[in-house]
Amino acid sequence: MRRLQKKLAEFRLPQIFKQKGIYPFYHSLESGQDTEVVLNGKKILMFGSNSYLGLTNHPKLKEAAHNAIEKYGTGASGSRLMNGNLDLHDELEYRLAKFVGKPAATVFSTGFQVNVGTIPSLVGRNDFIIIDDKNHASIIEGCRLAYAKTLKYRHNDMESLETVLKKTNKDNIVLIVVDGVFSMEGDLAKLDKIIGLAEKYNASVMVDDAHGLGVVGKGGAGTASHYNLSYQTDLIMGTFSKSLASLGGFVASDFETINYIKHKARALLFSASIPPASAATVLAALDIIRDEPERIDHLWENTKYAKRCLLQEGFDIGNSATPIIPIFIGENIKTYTIASLLIENGVYVNPVVHPAVDKDKAILRFSLMATHTKEQINRAVEQLVKTRAIVESTKLISMES
Repeated sequence: MRRLQKKLAEFRLPQIFKQKGIYPFYHSLESGQDTEVVLNGKKILMFGSNSYLGLTNHPKLKEAAHNAIEKYGTGASGSRLMNGNLDLHDELEYRLAKFVGKPAATVFSTGFQVNVGTIPSLVGRNDFIIIDDKNHASIIEGCRLAYAKTLKYRHNDMESLETVLKKTNKDNIVLIVVDGVFSMEGDLAKLDKIIGLAEKYNASVMVDDAHGLGVVGKGGAGTASHYNLSYQTDLIMGTFSKSLASLGGFVASDFETINYIKHKARALLFSASIPPASAATVLAALDIIRDEPERIDHLWENTKYAKRCLLQEGFDIGNSATPIIPIFIGENIKTYTIASLLIENGVYVNPVVHPAVDKDKAILRFSLMATHTKEQINRAVEQLVKTRAIVESTKLISMES
């Protein structure tokens, strides 16, 4: 057996978990994302989705996607640079820039592509990228592709950030990249303090607002808007796969920056553009966010109610400040077991383990939608309590046995 095949054959963790009946990934859902989904022919409650505003099944979004397919077909068949740029993409960029309070924006094929394309295009060999140590994987990958030196600071620790900034050279570009809303812990970046330090050390700031758009800020405009710092935030990126109920991503900034990215970011230049239906869906979602502000209000009502219920039952939910609620479990096996039992009993949550979170700090990622009912939240919390009791009274089998 060749070395590559030997390495691949030795990776057996998924098989081990499947044999134990606690493999929690790649479930084949048989319905669209909603507060209830169908799995193995049975309806279960969905508390693991990023569809924070509950728009994925909205009739206006479906109609917009259908109309776009009728007019443009199913795909653009090329990169934005060449033949794949539609007037629909141009309209979307204008609307997105306006939404987040920036002069210009450009659309990529996914949110992941935004970070792996934008970050390395902005910095060179003698420059610096500074990141929070709990940033999203797409930011990490963007840093790996860049020739610049990457430095990390402790999560949301401004003293640590300043210590790192002191190691940089003011004659070179310094780019601080940070999640606006951290996707696992649900806490907010201290953007006001980050921008203050950036100004002190002549650095630029890029905010990944994948989980902030549609959730925080004025009219759901994101983390920079939440802090009233949209102008001072140099770059704002976001994805379409969360509140905007589609697929794709964008980055917004001043005209000069966007012009540069549109002609330098390889992940944009050499990737096909998002399909017409995806672009039209985002435009319709932006309309609904503007016309139905009560959706965001409902999302926050549900978030506060769910947090109150979980705390009353003694769950540790950390420092979450958003509809992403981490329920700290600790051990990986225990987390997988609880997640699997919850699915069997009609509640879907996401187990998140090391290295996505710190070692022995595995969580159940419990996330809210604007369209959840209090009755659904009550049922979910009740099952969490019952499942916790079952697992804590049972001696878990170790992976080695």
